Amino acid sequence: MSKRKTPGLNTGAMSDISFLLLTFFLLTSSINTEQGIPRKLPPPKTEDAQDKKVDINKRNVLNVLVNFRDEISVNGDVIMITDLKAKAKEFFANPSNDPSLPEKQNKPIDGIGDFPVSKGVVSLTNDQGTSYNMYVQVQNELQRAVNELRDETALQYFGKKFSVLDSAAQRAVSTAIPMSISEAPPIDYGSNGSN
Repeated sequence: MSKRKTPGLNTGAMSDISFLLLTFFLLTSSINTEQGIPRKLPPPKTEDAQDKKVDINKRNVLNVLVNFRDEISVNGDVIMITDLKAKAKEFFANPSNDPSLPEKQNKPIDGIGDFPVSKGVVSLTNDQGTSYNMYVQVQNELQRAVNELRDETALQYFGKKFSVLDSAAQRAVSTAIPMSISEAPPIDYGSNGSN
């Protein structure tokens, strides 16, 4: 009796199908990439810049501090996270030209005309012990304040929300309502007992 040969499987077709399925899923699926938080960083210090002192009017700065216990203070007053957006919005808008809130400078803006642009800057400082959750919440509230002001301005001048405007109109509104948030390096409040 002779030995029977075991029949072999032709796996060439299987590998072709597997490759096609892999290619299909790679081409049709989207990869979610993190965008980060849009902030404008200050330019690096030069030797010339060290000699120059920048004179900033106190009323143009909103100091937001977040300590290691995740407590928020705005210009020395402790507030809740739910109040931060309203404080930032009032600070940037200064609707009643309050002398304790930021100055405004009239600027000609294409599509809008002369617009009183706020000179206000939010100075954000976190403690090294600030939780990531609180850091993100503070960033979100500040972003929401600017977004609401941009929506209000877009509706007033263009009749649409900021997100649906064309790029030229978005540039105009962004010039009228700039995102003026400056972030300082984290400080260790916990070690010296302050805040």
